[in-house]
Amino acid sequence: MNPFDTHDVFNQAPPFGGVNLLRCDPALREGLEREGAGWARERLDALGARLGRADVLDLARLANSNGPRLVSFDRSGRRVDEVEFHPAWHELMTLMIGAGAHSAPWADPRPGAQVARAAAYLLFGQVENGAQCPVTMTYAAVPALRHAPRIAERWLPKILSNEYDPRSLPVEQKRGALIGMGMTEKQGGTDVRANTTRATEMLPREANLRLGPEGEGAWRIVGHKWFFSAPQSDAHLILAQTDETGSAGLSCFFVPRYLPDGSRNAIRVQRLKDKLGNRSNASSEVEFCDAIGWLVGPVGRGIPTILEMGSHTRLDCVVGTAGIMRAALCHALNHARGRAAFGKPLAQQPLMRNVLADLALESEAATAFALRLARCFDKPDDPIESALGRLLTPAGKYWLCKRGPAFGAEAMEVMGGNGYVEDGPLARLYREFPVNSIWEGSGNVMCLDVLRALGKAPEAARAALEAELAPAARRDARFARFVQQLGDDMAQADEAGARRLAERLVVAVQAALLIQHAPGYVSDAFVASRIEQDVGGAFGRLPSNLDFEAILARALALPE
Repeated sequence: MNPFDTHDVFNQAPPFGGVNLLRCDPALREGLEREGAGWARERLDALGARLGRADVLDLARLANSNGPRLVSFDRSGRRVDEVEFHPAWHELMTLMIGAGAHSAPWADPRPGAQVARAAAYLLFGQVENGAQCPVTMTYAAVPALRHAPRIAERWLPKILSNEYDPRSLPVEQKRGALIGMGMTEKQGGTDVRANTTRATEMLPREANLRLGPEGEGAWRIVGHKWFFSAPQSDAHLILAQTDETGSAGLSCFFVPRYLPDGSRNAIRVQRLKDKLGNRSNASSEVEFCDAIGWLVGPVGRGIPTILEMGSHTRLDCVVGTAGIMRAALCHALNHARGRAAFGKPLAQQPLMRNVLADLALESEAATAFALRLARCFDKPDDPIESALGRLLTPAGKYWLCKRGPAFGAEAMEVMGGNGYVEDGPLARLYREFPVNSIWEGSGNVMCLDVLRALGKAPEAARAALEAELAPAARRDARFARFVQQLGDDMAQADEAGARRLAERLVVAVQAALLIQHAPGYVSDAFVASRIEQDVGGAFGRLPSNLDFEAILARALALPE
């Protein structure tokens, strides 16, 4: 030993990396085939190999340690409202946009396109989550923009491009474009009907003089947004009042950064948010100082118009959470396999195996649910799939996102102090979980939406759910009893019990998928721990007679 050294460093697990994130995940591979996107296997395999590289995984650390910086003025004192990012952020965005994570189902709308895109998004969720925000909003904006054909004609070719172009320029000069959103205001938050931002239609002569022929249909917008996501985006969808009577006039507007004459729109970025997590991504507060926007959808129908965008962003909250769970599980398992305590590897200690197996079950169930939900979005014209999607999207966002922080804390605890410090990824992953629960409607809002889905079309919702659960109920008597009780719960649903109902809906669908498609040792463990008894407040409560070794071998299937 060197005379200046005090000790040797040993019994430290190597960092997780140098793996193919698709090949080490049997549940994701199987779900991809099962839900109709097997044709994307080769492309996703290449993506999984690239994203599992150590240098790519390290981009997350760099992007989050060197967060965005607001530049309000240039060196000459001109207002610019630009956001500067670390090169790691741009590398991550290049990867995601290049893979079509923002556009693939719209650019190539074949059967299974939404499932294939969800699988890619889940893989990206294992790398870095802040960059997923502008990607999600761009993806979700496409259905809403189709309500405005003139805007769509001009912008969709840039939005659907797989070239990431971060330059601050008018859209005609760019190779690709990103879309953000700005809904909430100080006084209302989730209650967007309380918004005070106001839009006033410009007279045709005024619009033509100011903006030329492209100014047709322009509105002036004055107000603010308390959360204006990804202010560096090329345009945003926002909500604003359009009459003097209040909420009856809440409408949706497309607000670009640059106007048709090449000038900057009057969107003033006040500051960037200092957030718990999602630190690589820029979220901001802005004011509209006679900004210019164009109507998307009918006047006074802003909420229904934007909800079409919201359903897709909520899907990504589900898929993204499944991705973060998977990342936390992989890092925890890698650590437990590479570190010994009390004479043998952590992964062989009975109580630790229980905890790890429980986490593995939760992660596999989340993956299966996310891909199944994506299939609902692949079939918008199928009444059964549409009804199921309307029910399971808010329920899934509630339950998976609610499980996330507890999952992250348990995975962190597996690694002990090594997990808690910022040198490793677990602290960052833990901080990422809450945003998916809060963004696009918090838990209570999601549960109320579950009740609305049941209230608007109760027969369609119940029929769709019954068709989904019946095959598994015929195979497992324990599950059949659970399904019968769930039917009674749905018939008696009320607001006070909405959280429990949403939880049971998701757990039922997860169990049905695992009973039908997962190995018996996985489905038996899930039914024993989530169906025969209530989901516990902590992980590691599995019955002791389960096949922990098989569950853990499947959870992170690395080559020998």
